[in-house]
Amino acid sequence: MATLKPDVRAARRLVIKIGSALLVGAEGLKTDWLKALAEDVAEARARGCHVVLVSSGSIALGRRVLGLPLGALPLEQSQAAAAVGQIRLARAYEEVLAPHGVTTAQVLVTLEDTDDRRRYLNSRATMETLLSMGVVPIVNENDTVATDEIRFGDNDRLAAQIAVTVGADQLVLLSDVDGFYSANPKEDPTAIRFELVEKITPEIEAMAGDPISGLSKGGMKTKLLAAKTAVAGGCAMAIMEGSTPRPLSALAEGANCTWFLPEGDPQVARKRWIAAMKPRGEIFVDAGAVNALMSGKSLLPAGVTKVIGRFGRGEPVVIAGPDRAVLAKGLVRYTSDEARLIAGHRSADIAELLGYPGRAALVHRDDMAMG
Repeated sequence: MATLKPDVRAARRLVIKIGSALLVGAEGLKTDWLKALAEDVAEARARGCHVVLVSSGSIALGRRVLGLPLGALPLEQSQAAAAVGQIRLARAYEEVLAPHGVTTAQVLVTLEDTDDRRRYLNSRATMETLLSMGVVPIVNENDTVATDEIRFGDNDRLAAQIAVTVGADQLVLLSDVDGFYSANPKEDPTAIRFELVEKITPEIEAMAGDPISGLSKGGMKTKLLAAKTAVAGGCAMAIMEGSTPRPLSALAEGANCTWFLPEGDPQVARKRWIAAMKPRGEIFVDAGAVNALMSGKSLLPAGVTKVIGRFGRGEPVVIAGPDRAVLAKGLVRYTSDEARLIAGHRSADIAELLGYPGRAALVHRDDMAMG
């Protein structure tokens, strides 16, 4: 039985990566193309799909405004161009999506935001809140402050990490090529485009050129790196040529592309990742909290009876019931000292107890692996 390709119209949570060349041309911003993309985004939102846009283009826009030359720029000029371009890029998205009743938000990230667990959880919580409120986040690497040491290096990999962070089930890379080929089609006329990649094997990796090292920038290598990240997190990924108007509609109607199939459900993959972590502490809860957790709810401070160990925000802890039986493992949203202070208290009392407002849940259900 043939494996079916994913249908972008069935996506529950969709991340779309947009490259600079699609957005910015010799005359500046490609407004007509962006307006057409906005129609696709609005249509997806109307279906109930959460949409995140990972957009390049800030440096390309800013360098035009500042009159900087083409080609590689010194770091400080690149950061200056990004600072000028980011505000224009955010405004452009706002202007094309607002007529459809879609609210946008700008989210700037660096590699440190995903490497540091506390910042990762904060980013995830912010994105989750935006999506739950119907907002379309416009994500970009924070090129105004990022140096080579703290850069993703390309927005393909950034988009894949964002897809995993928000638990997306589909990621679409709008590119200058219409899929993944067995060789470079510009150099080899016998190159074959893959409709579907069910598993990224060493043979598949070799087709992109040199072996994937994690250090490559640009081209098909980084798209495969992105695919490996996405599918491991339970997210299907498509590579397609994105310059056509309304590219998502074209994808749904059978445009050339390559789909990479996920290795399971994104939420299941995330729970598996949490379950594999080594706990840094233990949180004991009462019978009421046990019932709440078993029914799929988050752990609130009111149900906590005891906190053992020392841990920081975002670190893994074991959650156990009154009989010391392990109920779950989760990523805690407070330090061990803070957890002890708020244990047994209502969430409404957190601000008074800690001296600053905090999150209602000690461990959110999305950051918890039961059993």
